[in-house]
Amino acid sequence: MAVEPVTFAVVDAGSREARWAMWQYFEELARRFPGGFVPGDALHEAAVRYNRPTGAFVIARIADETIGCGALDFLDDTTAEIKRMWISSQSRGIGLGKRLLAHLEAEARRAGRSRVVLDTNGSLTEAIAMYEASGYVPTARYNDNPYAEHWFTKELTDAEQP
Repeated sequence: MAVEPVTFAVVDAGSREARWAMWQYFEELARRFPGGFVPGDALHEAAVRYNRPTGAFVIARIADETIGCGALDFLDDTTAEIKRMWISSQSRGIGLGKRLLAHLEAEARRAGRSRVVLDTNGSLTEAIAMYEASGYVPTARYNDNPYAEHWFTKELTDAEQP
């Protein structure tokens, strides 16, 4: 039996599919964060911030099923922030998170950014391990995200293009 390939697509961050994926992400954070997670206006903000020219929203699919998402927020002319990265629990453990991360980095390069930053919560230990294994290094706090406990940065090089 053949395994369906994973595809990545930039979509409108306000689309039904993008909102559904972000809601799955928010629900997981609410379960995993010790104090829960309250998204507030995050879906509305995403529809504004994660579309060109200020960002991009990527959906990961297997066949017609949405199995992940991630966003870029262009902070300035050289830096993109990776946001809302999520892979469905049924699709984890086979390297899709690393592939999605690499795709987001490639999107940042295509948009002319040479550096990416991201933040995460300490309870997301698998994500932290993946970021470190992918060349991210700890950096100083660069935002006021109340859920963030770790901040990372990575310089992008042309050699890393997928």
